[in-house]
Amino acid sequence: MAGEEFMDKFGRNRRWAQERSCKDFTGASTNQHMKKLSAFLLAVGFSFGVFAQTKTLLNLDKSGVAIQGYDPIAFFSDHHPVMGKPEFTSHADGATYYFASKEHKALFDKDPMKYEPCFGGYCAYGVSHNKLAHVDVEAFQIVDGKLYMQYSKSVRDSFNEDQKGNLGKANQNWPSLLEKKGM
Repeated sequence: MAGEEFMDKFGRNRRWAQERSCKDFTGASTNQHMKKLSAFLLAVGFSFGVFAQTKTLLNLDKSGVAIQGYDPIAFFSDHHPVMGKPEFTSHADGATYYFASKEHKALFDKDPMKYEPCFGGYCAYGVSHNKLAHVDVEAFQIVDGKLYMQYSKSVRDSFNEDQKGNLGKANQNWPSLLEKKGM
């Protein structure tokens, strides 16, 4: 049998060498293949786990529009709410945003996370108390370059009495709110 040729089950011509044992095999070991396969499956499983756990919680109107249709860029550039126009629309992270101009839309499209309201557009003070509350766009504020919305101007004043502490509580509460109420 040594040196004899035969066809394997896949129709390939193979030489059979009886004297060759498994120990002589020079290819990658099954153990190495299993390690690579295990690492690959672990990475894929982790990726699916991360994606499966991703939930969103956004303060949107019935049409999926964020910030009640106001232009998110205007809070930063104009320092007051400006109603957006449906002809200047962008979609980001499950929300639709309207803009007052094509320039504002272009700015948003370059870096949506920079302009999206924190805590899904819900009241930051409410989130600091582990609650979701709708907002009055006139009660917005920019803190450290981030847009925060508040239920009302008086709530914004209460929030600002301990802004750092309330932001810390809100950041701490947001993941559990997202988990409980998110989709």
